[in-house]
Amino acid sequence: MTTWRPHPHIRVVAIGLHWRDGRLLAAEVRDDAGRLRGVRPLGGEIEFGESWRAALVREFNEELGIDVAIKGEPLMMENIFSHEGSTGHEVMFIAEVAFPDGAFNGKDRIDFREDNGEEIVARWFDLAHLDVDGGPRLYPTGLKDLLLGSRDTTT
Repeated sequence: MTTWRPHPHIRVVAIGLHWRDGRLLAAEVRDDAGRLRGVRPLGGEIEFGESWRAALVREFNEELGIDVAIKGEPLMMENIFSHEGSTGHEVMFIAEVAFPDGAFNGKDRIDFREDNGEEIVARWFDLAHLDVDGGPRLYPTGLKDLLLGSRDTTT
């Protein structure tokens, strides 16, 4: 198992929100012992000179081998967190993405590898089952409230 630690500098990242039947696609986040700590939508770091939109499309292509369409403008969030005693700091562009027709139909999970070789499992999660006692956390912390707030204003 790969031991992951936050980068020792501020990262600017783009993450994509993909929904299926009201459930959010998110990758499992595990601690050093392999225990599930939470889940996080897919995406990654924006490279120097790259727009957040280009980074989000690139990340999904690298991770899942698909070209996503970005829907709407991003939510913004600052994420200061701790993982296994190390502090991380991110500025995040968070946008809804659409998959190509038929992509991953009939699959409840998606397995892929990060650039560092780490094996990742992504699944679709009901927001109601995240950030509750006995359930996994939704990372970044505060994303669930942000999503519920943004969804309330559009309905």
